[in-house]
Amino acid sequence: MLGIIAGGGPLPGQVAAAAQAAGRGVFIAGLKGYAAPEVLSPFPHKFYRLGAIGAMIRAFRDRDCRDLVMIGPVRRPSFFSLRPDADGARLLGRIGKAAFLGDDGLLAAIVRVLSEEGFRVLGAHEIMTDVLAPEGLLTRAQPDNQAMADIKRGVEVLKVTGAADVGQACVVQQGLVLALETVEGTDAMLARIAAVMRPGPAGVLIKIAKPQQERRTDLPTVGPDTVRHAVNAGLRGVAFESGTTILVNRMQLIEIADAAGVFLLGIRT
Repeated sequence: MLGIIAGGGPLPGQVAAAAQAAGRGVFIAGLKGYAAPEVLSPFPHKFYRLGAIGAMIRAFRDRDCRDLVMIGPVRRPSFFSLRPDADGARLLGRIGKAAFLGDDGLLAAIVRVLSEEGFRVLGAHEIMTDVLAPEGLLTRAQPDNQAMADIKRGVEVLKVTGAADVGQACVVQQGLVLALETVEGTDAMLARIAAVMRPGPAGVLIKIAKPQQERRTDLPTVGPDTVRHAVNAGLRGVAFESGTTILVNRMQLIEIADAAGVFLLGIRT
């Protein structure tokens, strides 16, 4: 039996469907305020507030869920806002307040504690084996030399900011970094681009994993909304790290990009 801790977006449902197609039973613990009821409704599930960690663990154990997947965006809470249940407080004590200072530190600590509790934490890509981005061009539109230079610049910047646990994405135009992703997420970052765009060749969205990324819980994700927002921001392409980026509904991504004349490019970093 596979247990799924579900945040927002369509991926929790896609992971559950892939597990069921492979003959596995599933139970989804949906996080209130994040998980979409329509995504979870086809599968056995129950909603929990974010701090009900102990209740979720008991539910997984009651259903003999040995493997867990954590998937879907969740805004990182403060240590004091969780209001954990009794068992959750015990587990959070083992995680420690320091882990809440960065996404990767927190996620790595959660994985460690869940493993100590007897669960095996898997990455979504271990259930949906075909979702990781391939290397190379996926679209009719192609990047020119300026776009490739912007991608190179973006990768250089993200390796520095990623090492500091700050975001997975940035936008570069003509060598100038227009925006860096912080806690607001990629889509909100893209909403800021129109106000800072320069004349001339448009910019590129670059998205890669942080060097110390906890690969089982928070791989970079590019979905249809990401591409739509990039198009609306006036960008001419999206570059993402091959082998570590989850592409949500790949064919739809390609259709949206081809219709808008923007490129999608899987890169090695």
